[in-house]
Amino acid sequence: MSVITKIQTFAALGVGVIGSGWVARALANGLDVVAWDPAPGAEAQLRANVANAWPALEQAGLKPGAAPARLRFVATIEEAVADADFIQESAPERLELKLELHARVSAAAKPDAIIASSTSGLLPSEFYRDALHPERCIVGHPFNPVYLLPLVEVVGGEKTSPETIEAAKAIYAGLGMRPLHVRKEVPGFIADRLLEALWREALHLVNDGVATTGEIDDAIRFGAGLRWAFMGTFQIYTLAGGEAGMRHFMQQFGPALQLPWTYLPAPELTDELIERVVEGTTAQQGARSIKALERYRDDCLLGVLGAVAAAKAHHGLKPEE
Repeated sequence: MSVITKIQTFAALGVGVIGSGWVARALANGLDVVAWDPAPGAEAQLRANVANAWPALEQAGLKPGAAPARLRFVATIEEAVADADFIQESAPERLELKLELHARVSAAAKPDAIIASSTSGLLPSEFYRDALHPERCIVGHPFNPVYLLPLVEVVGGEKTSPETIEAAKAIYAGLGMRPLHVRKEVPGFIADRLLEALWREALHLVNDGVATTGEIDDAIRFGAGLRWAFMGTFQIYTLAGGEAGMRHFMQQFGPALQLPWTYLPAPELTDELIERVVEGTTAQQGARSIKALERYRDDCLLGVLGAVAAAKAHHGLKPEE
């Protein structure tokens, strides 16, 4: 079956923090949005959330026709999805709830409408089990605030078609996002698995009396967090290896993986793993020299530091806060 590749009407099911972020992003991109949420006061809260996000979206740049007035709140799931080209579900993380919800959604939606879930860890093959036309069903996992952060992890289930994956990636890109195709159904996908590892170690540090929550946050925001805004872990460590790059870094710091620095066991540093890492980071580097990457890193750091300083001054915060 074919799936829609260009959308005009966006349906949002569940409009809490994540769902309302989707609504704000869709409206900012000039789409008509139909929303549903059974919670008392959901419509008023949604409209308040959109209004609160709108100044930032105006600053980021609105698409032609973008307006909060293009939001319509309805009373039923069926009414919400009936005319939608793209459906984004952001309901609570309960498997039985999502199973029931998507059976109803897929039965009421247009056959070629794409159905996506914002789940952060449930697997699509499980909660789309009873869906009609499951080949058009995916996970589209965003990050908060959804209306500003571009990353969205796109995950297909066992029955999801390749055409749906590609169409969803194109649609999300059209909404100003950076789609990342997660090729295997793994709990937590990619980004949350990394965040969860950091979160667990942070809780251990607090529990063991090593550091306060504020000190741990400072360790991130004044150190690695600044670099993570523009350069990922593998590229950062490539530069730490000097002109010899990642292979030298692995040789120099690989043995430390066996030291009891964290509560998480490290994988065995096999030759195969080293080669995969070196090949991947070499492809990331491309034709750029280490020195060119260092200059790029430094320019980005100066830009991030300047932006943070300007935002602090605007909000009346001291430089050290």
